[in-house]
Amino acid sequence: MDSLTHVFLGGAIAAAIVPARHRRAALLAGAAMGSLPDIDAPILLLLTGDPIALMTVHRSFSHSLFVLPLVGALIWWLFRRFGHGRVAESPQRWFWAMQVALLTHPLLDAFTVYGTQLWWPLHPPPAMWSSVFIIDPLYTLLLAVPWGIAWCVPARPLAQRALVAGLALSCAYLAWSLLAKHLVDREADRALAAMGLGNAPRFSVPMPFNTLLWRVVAMTPNGYVVGDRSLVADRGPMHFEGHPSQVQALAEVAALPAVERLTWFNRGFMRAQVVDGELVLSDLRMGLEPEYNFNFAVARQTPEGRWEEIAPRQVQAGYRAPVARGHLREALARMWWRIWNEPPAPTASGPQ
Repeated sequence: MDSLTHVFLGGAIAAAIVPARHRRAALLAGAAMGSLPDIDAPILLLLTGDPIALMTVHRSFSHSLFVLPLVGALIWWLFRRFGHGRVAESPQRWFWAMQVALLTHPLLDAFTVYGTQLWWPLHPPPAMWSSVFIIDPLYTLLLAVPWGIAWCVPARPLAQRALVAGLALSCAYLAWSLLAKHLVDREADRALAAMGLGNAPRFSVPMPFNTLLWRVVAMTPNGYVVGDRSLVADRGPMHFEGHPSQVQALAEVAALPAVERLTWFNRGFMRAQVVDGELVLSDLRMGLEPEYNFNFAVARQTPEGRWEEIAPRQVQAGYRAPVARGHLREALARMWWRIWNEPPAPTASGPQ
């Protein structure tokens, strides 16, 4: 999730746990603890310029459920041993305030589609429950309001009631997002089975800033199909549109270390394109067709038609260019319209 949401969540949890007289300090301390795991991002920038390493090592050691409890315990011990202040006065409550504020960061990140390596140094694919978008204003607001109330009236019972209510409502919102995902997946399964893609690898993810409109992507022998579903407007079956991918080229470079790393990280949800003689891989989980946030050139085609490895290079998404920002605004406006309206059924599109 975005950094601001982690600030509010960590602060609200810590402030709800500590004694009322420590509440303002806990709002700040919890905000710091809730943000701490993302310290890996600037550290990685100092250590490597490899864009694939930057993407796939982020949310690893610093988000591990094996590592963070040790970090939280160390920070608590240092404050108790040398601080001689609030932590020493109420050590048990501060211990749990620090631990929970810290651990909620990777757990909340796992609700997004990016991928969080909760079990590092073990090597399962990163968790991507993908039920909330990386920025969700409603979820953030549910935490920001009680955070503000607790800051303004820290010692009053209203502060504790607001914090508990905000945390309960935010948890209920995450539960709703999982239910919404289930409803979308159920409709997607039916539609894909009717297209002969019942066993195709697939994922679903909410569209930006909401949990009412969803996107589903399924891989096919020659590319992938994309469909959307509004939980408000849609009543009929889901419809999917097919898109091609250079699957043969991708198979030829599958053994390259960078490609293996990407395939593990995004579970193979990639589009392959040949651009100016280079093979560019795009992560299909983040972005809107045809532009995706993470694009990497990984190989160059030789005159003989073979693919040779190159140092991975990140390719800028088209929507980031100044001339394309107007198109991005149009896309967001269309998305808003789509939440409330079901378009006419398109011409059927089979597997690509």
